Amino acid sequence: MTNEALNDPAEIPPELDRWNWGAFFLNWIWGIGNSTWIALLALIPLVNLVMMIVLGFRGSRWAWRNRTWRSPDQFRRTQRAWGIAGLVVWLVVVGGFGTMFYTMPGILKNTDAYAQTMKAVQSDPQVVSALGANIQDGFWVFGQVTVDGNGGGSASYSIPIHGDKGAGKAIAQATREGNRWTIRQLVVTVDGRQTPIVLIRNGRPGGIGA
Repeated sequence: MTNEALNDPAEIPPELDRWNWGAFFLNWIWGIGNSTWIALLALIPLVNLVMMIVLGFRGSRWAWRNRTWRSPDQFRRTQRAWGIAGLVVWLVVVGGFGTMFYTMPGILKNTDAYAQTMKAVQSDPQVVSALGANIQDGFWVFGQVTVDGNGGGSASYSIPIHGDKGAGKAIAQATREGNRWTIRQLVVTVDGRQTPIVLIRNGRPGGIGA
């Protein structure tokens, strides 16, 4: 079989004209390696989601047409290698994001600002009345903490909480000056209750001076 025949898209062997995992996983990178320049559309936000699917379906045919292959076996081996490489890259990326996602709550909780927030929530009579005793935080805490080189910083939290009688959410903002955290805003919303409980507003208990 000549190279011309191999490059004719109409002559691609049926067993090779199948879903291409390398094109799907690595899209534009695979496109450069396989001289399939349409894959560069995957660099465009939103378009990339569509191109991943298109490349998965059409990638094998395009790669067969756009490069010179010595044999179907070479093509098969090459595309299999791309698929394995793409799977490895995706597993590393997904694993990295998963690790970060699961460790982030622990990082957020390991701050003095978080400890002060939970102490204020657990000791507030209104919150205890609404949620019951034994108020605890949930695992999925969201927020951010920043600290600069001068000891200043800020923190914000959205903390799921629950007690013996109910559940809710604590929303807090804090600032840090001179290595000391101060809670500026702290509000607790209770599930099934429209009015939130304001513990601290503008740095004052119960919204005094708001």
